[in-house]
Amino acid sequence: MDGDFRTSFVREPAALRRHPSLVLNADYRPLSYYPLSLWPWQEAVKAVWLDRVRIVAEYEETVHSPSTEIRIPSVVVLKEFVKPRKRVAFTRFNLFLRDEFTCQYCGATGDLTFDHVVPRAAGGVTSWENVVAACAKCNLRKGSKSLRQSGMRLRTPPRRPGAEELRNLGRKFPPNHLHESWMDFLYWDAELEA
Repeated sequence: MDGDFRTSFVREPAALRRHPSLVLNADYRPLSYYPLSLWPWQEAVKAVWLDRVRIVAEYEETVHSPSTEIRIPSVVVLKEFVKPRKRVAFTRFNLFLRDEFTCQYCGATGDLTFDHVVPRAAGGVTSWENVVAACAKCNLRKGSKSLRQSGMRLRTPPRRPGAEELRNLGRKFPPNHLHESWMDFLYWDAELEA
């Protein structure tokens, strides 16, 4: 697979390529870091019009109807707090994020799939505690053997991640484009310049 695997895993809708709006919860934190909570500018303008968000920052560009002109919002904050989920769904994306888009056998970052540590043929189940991200080469090498039989070792034992842990891991993988007006809202714990 060409390019960065994690970037190609999350496909960017065409509407987000021009003037996306960063969406913040009522506490001024992004709804999610990875994928970053972005709306197409049209959705942001609609939410402003419906009085569901406040505009925090704007682009220089404007859009207009016959009777109204508005600068395109670059950062919006929801007026009502959306409670973050506490339970983490067991999905391929969340599994790869937990394992930081890295093969848990060799450390490779491309061509990822997932592997059952205890093979299904040996009674292994599909769960957080038994599935890891693996590159195709390691997955083929291990096959349906146990770790001992294959002579392979895990870099990190698999476990169920917490919702806050996944949100924080998502901060390690910023999108290719970060507008300057977003920076004050994305990395609160970044070291300040002296």
